[in-house]
Amino acid sequence: MILYPEIDPVLFQLGPLKIHWYGTMYLIGFALAWWLGTRRAEKAIISPEQMSDLIFYSVLGVILGGRIGYVLFYDFSTFLDTPLSLFKIWQGGMSFHGGLIGVLVATWLYARKIKRRFFEITDFIAPLGPLALGAGRIGNFINGELWGRPTNSDWGMVFPHVDNLARHPSQLYQAALEGLALFIILWLFSKRPRPTMAVSGLFLIGYGGFRFLVEFVRTPDAHLGFIAFEWMTMGQILTLPMLIAGIILMGLAYSRSVEESK
Repeated sequence: MILYPEIDPVLFQLGPLKIHWYGTMYLIGFALAWWLGTRRAEKAIISPEQMSDLIFYSVLGVILGGRIGYVLFYDFSTFLDTPLSLFKIWQGGMSFHGGLIGVLVATWLYARKIKRRFFEITDFIAPLGPLALGAGRIGNFINGELWGRPTNSDWGMVFPHVDNLARHPSQLYQAALEGLALFIILWLFSKRPRPTMAVSGLFLIGYGGFRFLVEFVRTPDAHLGFIAFEWMTMGQILTLPMLIAGIILMGLAYSRSVEESK
């Protein structure tokens, strides 16, 4: 059994200005995506300069989509009572699925601007996202939020601000799977030429599969509980369309590749 280290969510303070770990981890994630993207851009469909613009578009998509998605999917009643809660990003409360929608919209707009096909761009950026996702999950861990369900495992962690039960450190599971493991899978997969949509499809399948599994050991949001069948969480429900879309994209990618090779 491990005791949660209770890290101060404020990294440092300059007078009235507080710099939170949560926001800092997002910045680190965006910086990693930009660095990896500029490396890939040297041999890719966009230039390093365009990569910087694409990251800017994506950051806006993540922040706006992630926050709006969280409010719509997880905390709409609070928003109705306190509309300004929409802007309190430093308190946590970002939805991956909302952020993904935001990034897709931003990518579509940028692809039109530079006259590239949408899936050419999504295939390019798909391997850049996982490390940023992993950094965000570390931010969740530092904030002491999104903890797991009780466990008897030796690596169970006690979160004193929650209760005295040993729980799965599900934030770290997600950082390892949705972050590091998914990055390695996509990076290696994308190093060889792949049919258009294949890398994007694999991202959706990989993230969707990892997220669906981790939800079994992650505590459902208290105000939502289980949404269906007394075991399915909101995260799993939102992830199912990703898995379906990923399978469809992979199927289309390789079926078109076969047709073109005939």
